[in-house]
Formats: sequence, C-alpha cells, structure tokens
Amino acid sequence: MIVAMPKAAPARLDAKDRLITSLDHGVRTILGIYTAGRPSPATSGAGPALDAEQARLSGALMRVNHVGEICAQALYQSQALFSRDEQLRRHFEHAAQEEIDHLAWTRERVQQLDTHTSRLVPLWYGGAFVFGTLAGLAGDKLSLGFVVETERQVEQHLASHLDRLPAADQTSRAIVEQMKQDEARHADEAQAAGATPLPAPVKGLMRLAAKVMTLTAHHI
Repeated sequence: MIVAMPKAAPARLDAKDRLITSLDHGVRTILGIYTAGRPSPATSGAGPALDAEQARLSGALMRVNHVGEICAQALYQSQALFSRDEQLRRHFEHAAQEEIDHLAWTRERVQQLDTHTSRLVPLWYGGAFVFGTLAGLAGDKLSLGFVVETERQVEQHLASHLDRLPAADQTSRAIVEQMKQDEARHADEAQAAGATPLPAPVKGLMRLAAKVMTLTAHHI
C-alpha cells in the first residue's frame, strides 16, 4: 500500500494532514514505490513468444496504459483531498488503492516487454492532479460526474487496445481485460453515488487531453 496509515485514521485527519498524505502518495507514485494488492491476471501463463514488431507495439500500448494509471492516482488523490464529504473521500481513496493494482501490473508488463515507462511521469501526474483539483472544487456531485466520464473514456480506450494488441500477447490482453472490468465498475459505483453529468464541452476537453497524453506516451 502506498500510504502507510491505520485504516481508521482518515476520519481524524485535518486538512494539513490530508495534504501531507496526498503529497507523500504522489511522490511514491512518481517514484514507483507501490505494490499490487491482487496477483496479476496474467500469472496463469506467458503465452507464445512475440516477434520484435509485436513486442514494440505491446510495449507502447502498455506504456500508455501505465501513464493512464499514473493519472488515475493523481485524479483520485486530488478529488479525495478536496471532497467535502468524508464518506465520499473514503470512496475516492478506496478507488485509488484498487487502481494501484493496475499501476503495478502495467509497469511489470512494460518491463517484461523490455521497454521503458513514460519519461514524463511527473508531468502526467501533475497535470492530472490539476484536473482532479478543479473537479473537487466544483463540488462532490460534479466530482463524481468527472469520475464517471473519466472511467467511461478509459473503458473505451482499453477496449481499443484489446483490438490493437497482438493476438499472441495473451499476457497483456489478460491485464487490459481485467482493468477494463474494474474501470467499468468504478464508473458504475460513482454513478450510483449520485454523480451529476458533466457539460459536453468539459467532456470534449477531457477527450482532447487524453488524446494528447496517449499520442505522447506512445513514444516518450
């Protein structure tokens, strides 16, 4: 777990303590100090060997997915930091903990494919933290709406990766499929918690930001 704190402690934290905890979480995320709580869905078998071109494609796609999970940590941490409701804050924190699994799985797969994670991780984290902060300051219902829209877009993004990943890369495909299921559940949970739909221009801005991130992280 990234934040080494007793589970009962968050209800007693004041704003300063929450800020320090959030900063600590961010530093650990950027430095790669995290461990999955669940075993990788790909542990059942490696599948057939990939040729060089297949490995390059899978490596690039999994690097993009790793960046997406870096952003997810920043979004959930910032939204938890500025949430006005304690129960909702715990919802965001719990979702962030579940997303650590995705972060660890994708990093491990990138390493297995003999390539690098994005060299712009601090930039991705900082940018996503700003987006999450704005969502949090807009109010809890809109913040939840931001979660719903983010997770729906991520779910679509992962579905496109399942179309693009080499059929032989069963390891990456198993990871992405599990991530897709988890993201759909997070969106459903946020919707059930009372999310307010976002205005169309905001959704469009989110898609544009995601496209820039995807195209850049594919290479850098």
